[in-house]
Amino acid sequence: MSVNQPRSPEVYLNLNVRGMGESATLAINERSRLLMASGRDVYRLGLGQSPFPVPAHVRESLARNAHQKDYLPVKGLPALREAIVNWVKRTEGLDYAVDNIVVGPGTKELMFLVQLVYYGDLVIPSPSWVSYAPQARIIGRQIHWLRTRPETGLGVEPEILEELCRQDPDRPRLLILNSPSNPTGLCYTEERLKALADVLRKYRVLALSDEIYSGTHFKGSHRSLARYYPEGTIISNGLSKWCGAGGWRLGFFVFPDSLSWLADAVAAVASETFTSTSAPIQYAAITAMEDHPEMAVYLNHCRAILAALSDYACRTLSDTGAAVHPSSGGFYLFPRFDAYRQQLACRDIKDSLSFCDRLLQERGVALLPGACFGRRSKELSTRIAVVDFTGSHALEKAEAETIDDEFIRRYCSRVTTAVEQLAEWLGG
Repeated sequence: MSVNQPRSPEVYLNLNVRGMGESATLAINERSRLLMASGRDVYRLGLGQSPFPVPAHVRESLARNAHQKDYLPVKGLPALREAIVNWVKRTEGLDYAVDNIVVGPGTKELMFLVQLVYYGDLVIPSPSWVSYAPQARIIGRQIHWLRTRPETGLGVEPEILEELCRQDPDRPRLLILNSPSNPTGLCYTEERLKALADVLRKYRVLALSDEIYSGTHFKGSHRSLARYYPEGTIISNGLSKWCGAGGWRLGFFVFPDSLSWLADAVAAVASETFTSTSAPIQYAAITAMEDHPEMAVYLNHCRAILAALSDYACRTLSDTGAAVHPSSGGFYLFPRFDAYRQQLACRDIKDSLSFCDRLLQERGVALLPGACFGRRSKELSTRIAVVDFTGSHALEKAEAETIDDEFIRRYCSRVTTAVEQLAEWLGG
């Protein structure tokens, strides 16, 4: 190439980020917004944002602390870290040191920092949340996708994890275990968590337990992997899903004493990147972590509404012939439509990307393709987020009405209509 010939700007990009696009969840949200701006009615079942408002007592706490403006310690406000320690003790029966709590601007940033400072391969099931693998790619970590089975909910199985670890027993690895799961709604049982803990301990695998949906477990009985593998598990949680505060951007990691060296390393890098998390939100988060009666009522109603919606969607899609595992928590279902492969192929729909694209074009229903979550592109799988409804109105009505099919048709009608549109479109 001539010295005078201009170079493509892409040659200056880090090789690990060349060709990367916007996160799939954010991209579908933006595409939906543009379609709506053009006058289309779009059922937004793509982005998994909580439909419920931040609880009133937490919003009031934020208002009281709007004047807080100081830079706070990089690991987080001491009073907040103490509140988190008490919250974990209350919910999981586990004891942690305040110095081993790290607060950040969302768990997504903290996950990135852990992958950056810990020199190990990333291990995740297929399917997994859309940002785990891209973060590893940006940093240059090797990624291992674990095989999963529909009949066990598409989650991590001890035998498959053992099979991977046995190939190179001393290789450092980081397993991310998400429960309740995004994208499947799977909640791991105590039996499976114990079996996974045995394998993790045997091969000294570091585990990151992503529990951001813990408060949305439909039965209110979430169990952390840290109960069974405390010495090697980092608990990841925050306010975005069970507290309805996604845009507040506050997450936290809980490290055991045995991993204090890793907590300190994450804090060191945090001090050179995001410095600290928003002060007013940290003060308000103390209120969110406390044992308030208002929070218990709020969570009970949120869980009941989400459970009814997920059950309705699961039944409706199963009746059409879709393969879908019931959800036990969170906002999601992960149906597979391979039974329709022949009919869809006649409409030139042969993979999950074209499936979601045509569904959005023809019926205005926005879903995410399974390929975004690590599934084969030819598999006709999608993720459905049952969140397109006015959560404040539904919560208000839940105070006095029974939460059943009639309730969700009345107060969550955009979700039920979207699911029915999908079933009708498949039939067509």
